[in-house]
Amino acid sequence: MMKRCAPIIAALLLAGCGPLVQVGGNAPAPDALLVLRADAPPPQWAGPTAVGDTLAVAIPDVPAELQTLRLPVQLTSATVQYLAGASWAEQPNRQFQRLLADTLAGAGVAVLDTRSGGVAAARALTGHLREFGLDVRGAPVVRVRYDAQLAGPRGAGTVALRSFVAEEKVASQQPAVVAAALNRAANRLAGDVAAWVKG
Repeated sequence: MMKRCAPIIAALLLAGCGPLVQVGGNAPAPDALLVLRADAPPPQWAGPTAVGDTLAVAIPDVPAELQTLRLPVQLTSATVQYLAGASWAEQPNRQFQRLLADTLAGAGVAVLDTRSGGVAAARALTGHLREFGLDVRGAPVVRVRYDAQLAGPRGAGTVALRSFVAEEKVASQQPAVVAAALNRAANRLAGDVAAWVKG
């Protein structure tokens, strides 16, 4: 009888000790998670739209230092660290894609959500988010650089290419201050992209 009960007793004893693996590792949880938001929400859908007027916005490619939830700080041309206490709620290229799509929609561009499938957009906006962080090589600034590629409409046989850069000075290197400056710079850049796409 005792042999049959031994595994049950052992399991109960382990359960009383709490979890054996701590989810998220031993690092303390951040005070807050950083997010990007478009300055104005996109308008609500209303009525049909011609497929020829639609646009798909892809999640931009990023370099290795941006494939993380941390916020990069450029110390020298060949040295990057991460800002202590700063953690994004989601990788910045995914947040930037939504901010860009919302800004374009707010500017009157018919943006399709490609995840839903079913309808292929007439044009596609893809690109590379080359910089998205804090630069302290001189006076501290945040910098956003997006190299955009606009393809379509179908059959046009051309791709429009353009680089967009937005910078903003920061008075403090506190995570919330840096994130707010990045959000402003990203919104300004997204506005420039929207004007280019519409033009």
